[in-house]
Amino acid sequence: MLPFNSKGWAWARDALLHVLLPNTCYSCRRDLPFRHRSPLCDACSALVRPVGPLYCLRCGKPLPDGGAHCYHCRGSKAREYRCKIIRSAVVFGPQVRALIHAFKYADRPYLADYLAEWMRGAWEKYPDLAGAQLLLPVPLHPKKLKKRGYNQSELLACALARRKQLPVDTRSLIRRRATPSQTKFGREARLKNMDGAFECIAPAAVKGKVILLIDDVATTGATLEGCARALKQAGAKKVMAYTLAREV
Repeated sequence: MLPFNSKGWAWARDALLHVLLPNTCYSCRRDLPFRHRSPLCDACSALVRPVGPLYCLRCGKPLPDGGAHCYHCRGSKAREYRCKIIRSAVVFGPQVRALIHAFKYADRPYLADYLAEWMRGAWEKYPDLAGAQLLLPVPLHPKKLKKRGYNQSELLACALARRKQLPVDTRSLIRRRATPSQTKFGREARLKNMDGAFECIAPAAVKGKVILLIDDVATTGATLEGCARALKQAGAKKVMAYTLAREV
């Protein structure tokens, strides 16, 4: 008989679980092959798009027609922002949406490692990120954190920090105000909604440093801008952001 902890028993255990509780693709819900390593099937994985070579040099928004900046970041407008650079690994398409929604709302914290690998893979094409000294996840309000049980941005930041061998700070930035969902607002209202929402409670930890904010999705960048303003007020030298996905 095989030892209980042998590879043969592990294979048999996994095979039985696959028969009783087959894994399905998070996007199309098709059954996945035995010991398939991705939460997406091969067809859905092929539909995940990286952010292309044409994007706004400030906010990272894809620009299919080219140009250096989007409308909101052109000319003197860029000086108004405290978050100087936003970069993202992939485009927020249907397959990515399915994974992020499961990650955030369906109690799938283990997806952080898989998603952080996408971020690690795209890191090298963004030389702007090389100067980051400290990773800092976008915080959740305590009420939302208690309800969800974890901060998805913190899980991404910690997983990425291990891969890039960079320090991560999960305590210095907090969310003081529970803001209404950003999905209800347009661009200007989103920016206003974030006024005073965040506070840096440990200025010494960020003073003089180049901070890289980590979040799951960038839409207008309003949440990232709210975080950046709090960090700049605390003495951060520069604030950038890196997100898993970018809405177009």
